[in-house]
Amino acid sequence: MKSLAEYRQIIENEIQKQFFDIKKQPKELFEPIEYILAIGGKRLRPALCLLACNLFSHEIEHAVKPALALETFHNFTLLHDDIMDKSDMRRGNATVHKKWNENTAILSGDAMMILAYQMLEGIENKYLAQILSIFNQTSLDVCIGQQLDMNFEQLSLQKNEVPQSEYIEMISKKTSVLLAASLQMGAILGGASADQSEKLFQFGKNLGIAFQLQDDLLDVFGDEAVFGKKIGGDILANKKTFLLIKAYELIENKQVLNHWIQFFPEREDEKRKKIEGVREIYNSLKIKDLTEKEILFFFNNALAELENLDLDFNKKQVLKDFANHLLNRQK
Repeated sequence: MKSLAEYRQIIENEIQKQFFDIKKQPKELFEPIEYILAIGGKRLRPALCLLACNLFSHEIEHAVKPALALETFHNFTLLHDDIMDKSDMRRGNATVHKKWNENTAILSGDAMMILAYQMLEGIENKYLAQILSIFNQTSLDVCIGQQLDMNFEQLSLQKNEVPQSEYIEMISKKTSVLLAASLQMGAILGGASADQSEKLFQFGKNLGIAFQLQDDLLDVFGDEAVFGKKIGGDILANKKTFLLIKAYELIENKQVLNHWIQFFPEREDEKRKKIEGVREIYNSLKIKDLTEKEILFFFNNALAELENLDLDFNKKQVLKDFANHLLNRQK
């Protein structure tokens, strides 16, 4: 088997071939696509698709285009999500709708979705219907997850209108199902059984939930130098994360937390004050410990699916090493 870095390089080479070697017209449509793909990303989803295929087959070439379809779809969602979230920056660069405009971002995003489907055209007939079914359901789930996330913005935490279980369901659809589907699709293309591909899906789904919860945690308690972005962004945006939902569930005097939620700072010193104020509440409620416990729950669920997978030890270890690396864990 290859390393994750080698799978990523295969994807990078294919992206170069598909999007950069041939300049497509009109440039106003295709330049934003090249731009979003060029500014990086870990390429985890397509790399996992190739890895999963390689678990069951030495021939992974026929999984390259489907893997690229997953990456193209993922980046398409970013163009539209950034408009809905009114985000100015993506991966340290201006978002497409800021660099160009919203109409361009919408249309280029639409084109990326179509291009993703074009990349699935060459799948062998014996796999095509199954892969399309997974891809379609995953695409719909991501849209459902985004809508649930937007719905949450209209709900009141003070009235406990966002239960923890519903938040987990939202991040499952918005974030983790694409990771899970990447593994499942790769496994199917490698010739895995239905049971094996389903276990890999569940492994990816639980790992994806744990990863998103860890992202929530790092936004509050992370080291900026390691995390790669300023911490406290979710606090400043009053984003309904697991931490905030849990805090409202546990705190007795909700007015203390409401004070900070209703405070919209403009100066940098005021922003730091809000971040520290909310973090102090989290510390008093041991929210960090509770979040880490929740992360471990889903992480262990992922490993349990892996243990039940009919693969030899070395191949399981590859997936276990990936899981540990993704969550920056040492066990």
